[in-house]
Parts: sequence; structure tokens; C-alpha cells
Amino acid sequence: MLIKSESRCPQFIANDGCKIRELLHPKNDAIDLAYSLAIAEVDPGHRTYRHRLAHSEVYYIVAGSGVVHIDGEQHRVTSGDAVLIEPHQVQWIENTGTATLKFAALVSPPWRPEVDERLDT
Repeated sequence: MLIKSESRCPQFIANDGCKIRELLHPKNDAIDLAYSLAIAEVDPGHRTYRHRLAHSEVYYIVAGSGVVHIDGEQHRVTSGDAVLIEPHQVQWIENTGTATLKFAALVSPPWRPEVDERLDT
């Protein structure tokens, strides 16, 4: 059995500019998973960089609200919403609320730096 606490996972800045903690990833744990799971945060008034992954990704909004942008479309999201992002879609998310936007990011196959292309700075 593997149980990990978000608070015990080191936080770092991801390629897209958000704060992230990797909860489950085969490179960090002695596990065989077909995905990786991270918790991401975007501060109020901030946004991530435009980027695209070679893998599919799901955002599950845990707290806060914002606008997700995918391939030129945009949609408001709030706690309880799930967003599917297909491989190679240009994506970014902005926090339009007054509280931290927090979401789980599930990437399949597991996220790797070489499959994450930042499109702006």
C-alpha cells in the first residue's frame, strides 16, 4: 500500500509556471503506473504559460475558479469540474477568482519534461 500526503511532497515550479507537487509518479516511487498525478496551484490574478503536452491530461478542479483555454476555446471552471485535454492541444489556465486555484493534474502516460512544450514566456 502506498499513501502519500500532499503536504509532504516538495513543491516546485512546473514548465507551465504553476506551483506543483507530484503525488504519484513512477520516477519518484517504486510503482508501475500508466499515469502521473500532481496537485497544481495558480495564485489569484495569475495564469500558466501556453503549452502543449504530447500526452493526454485531465484537470480536476479542487478549489477556486478560473478559465481554461484549450486550442482557442475557453470555458469557466470551478471546484468539482473535470477537463479533458487531448494530446498536442494548446492549453493554459488562468485564475480569475480571489482564492488560489487548485487542481489535480492526471497525465497519461506519466508526465516527462521532454513531452511538455512551453509556447510562450
